[in-house]
Amino acid sequence: MKADLEVRLIHDGNKWVAYHQNFEASGQTLAELDENLTKCLQDGQLFPEHSCVTVFMVFDHSCIPVWIRQYAYHYFNRHILLNLKMPISGAQ
Repeated sequence: MKADLEVRLIHDGNKWVAYHQNFEASGQTLAELDENLTKCLQDGQLFPEHSCVTVFMVFDHSCIPVWIRQYAYHYFNRHILLNLKMPISGAQ
């Protein structure tokens, strides 16, 4: 699967963090991370409005201790598809 955007993914002990040269998004859960990443992409206008963006999140194993990496099979890379809907103007 070809990605439109690649980000570095870590877990800092409290939250998931996605790093890119133009932004940083985080969330307590992966769903919250995806929501915040969508907002970053909308705010940064890196892609056209109303587009779908495939994001490849590459997990950076350097954020976990070397001795436990062999057991850290639950850390992973992920592909997600984000729908960049235009926010409703004047919504309160």
